[in-house]
Amino acid sequence: MPRAGWVKPETDRRLSDLVSVGVLTRVFPPELVDEVIADVGRTEQRHRSLPARVMAYFSIGMALYSEGSYEDVLAQLTDGLSWASGWQEAYSPPSKSAIFQARARLGSEPLAALFERVARPIGAEQTPGVWLAGRRLVAIDGTCLDVADTTANTAHFGRPGVNKGEQAAFPQARVVALAECGTHAVFAAEIGKYSQSEATLTEPLLGRLEPGMLLLADRGFFSYALWRKAIRTGADLLWRVRTDKAGPKPTHVEDLPDGSWLAHLRRTTPAAARREEPMLVRVVDYTIEDGRENPTTYRLFTTLLDPAEVAAVDLAAAYTQRWEIELTFDELKTHQRGPRTVLRSKSPDLVLQEIWGHLCCHYAIRSLMTEAATHSGHDPDRVSFVAALRITRQTLAHPGAFPPRPTRPRQPRMAALPPPTNRSAQSRPTPALGTARHQTQDAQMARQTRSPRSLAPTAAPSRLPHPSMLTERYWG
Repeated sequence: MPRAGWVKPETDRRLSDLVSVGVLTRVFPPELVDEVIADVGRTEQRHRSLPARVMAYFSIGMALYSEGSYEDVLAQLTDGLSWASGWQEAYSPPSKSAIFQARARLGSEPLAALFERVARPIGAEQTPGVWLAGRRLVAIDGTCLDVADTTANTAHFGRPGVNKGEQAAFPQARVVALAECGTHAVFAAEIGKYSQSEATLTEPLLGRLEPGMLLLADRGFFSYALWRKAIRTGADLLWRVRTDKAGPKPTHVEDLPDGSWLAHLRRTTPAAARREEPMLVRVVDYTIEDGRENPTTYRLFTTLLDPAEVAAVDLAAAYTQRWEIELTFDELKTHQRGPRTVLRSKSPDLVLQEIWGHLCCHYAIRSLMTEAATHSGHDPDRVSFVAALRITRQTLAHPGAFPPRPTRPRQPRMAALPPPTNRSAQSRPTPALGTARHQTQDAQMARQTRSPRSLAPTAAPSRLPHPSMLTERYWG
């Protein structure tokens, strides 16, 4: 209701009609944001200066400017309002207290629902690094995020322990995510307390698996119960398992011509488990020779039983793609959030809102990168995330080249770059950022691409490179 001193604006346009998150609005259009907010029942009941749609975009904007204050982030979001009005209107940002109250009204549920509604694997049929034997390579892993040191956050999330019974400086939230290996797109996530194990948080994510996927996981995820639940989804599995005394003990069934072998998996305790039907798996044992003493034997379990469909060497080579989700976490935690940065929110619900905002922001950037790389015929891994993040931030600071409400999606125009004939002899291209604000986002991304690589294995399992050698060197 109107209050004393309020002046009715001369225009009927609202802040929510004009604010946008630059090119990220292409991934999260205003109509979809409004629909999701209505579905979770967070639509405002009266006219507010900071409606729910604005705060949803604000939560994503905080991920782009994690080191900026509330006022700085909102100023970036509204930087295009004067341009949208033809430089005839000025907009005064609300106070920090008003922004905080608007965040609290929105809560975390709309951001979680928005991510769940939009996020999905984005690799196309021709995208390099996405497929193996007709199956989409996806990986699962977990990471922890430091949250603000408050009583409420400590009680909800908990702290990791350190030496001599002491506790860490900050509480931590644990995030387990599913990501597409070829594009680094996180399409499902579960956020929990630090005390919750990765395996516990994995179970709710199994519903996002579907036939036609090949799930990669490290040796910390395997358990007989989780393996049995995962195979019921219809997706194929390729998991590393422990080889020590605590590891699973497969029962040999048959040797295969490529060096792998079939086995039965079944728990021996309790007595009821021995009566369960055994699970048939294919076991791949291999070592890595990289010129150093390394007697470690790696063991993989997979549901791909036919060596004629995919050979053991291809499975061993494909497992190294699990490291792509580690690079995804590096993008999110080191480059997007900032190294050693603690999440700013001081209550558990706002912490969840901030984390979902980071996931939405990363997915949007990766979607745009994949779209640009696909149209130019490049591997998405060859597009610099750091450069794409910088370009995305520039679309907020200099929105003149991007209308708040595009009438139709823009098609990327990227010139294919010829592969270098001699990488050691050529100097690394350095992007010239002096004219960045005068170029389109797609043109800037095109200058960050490098020649695609081949993912086909070139050697036997004993000759595979160490996973650390596969880490990409992003430059920007």
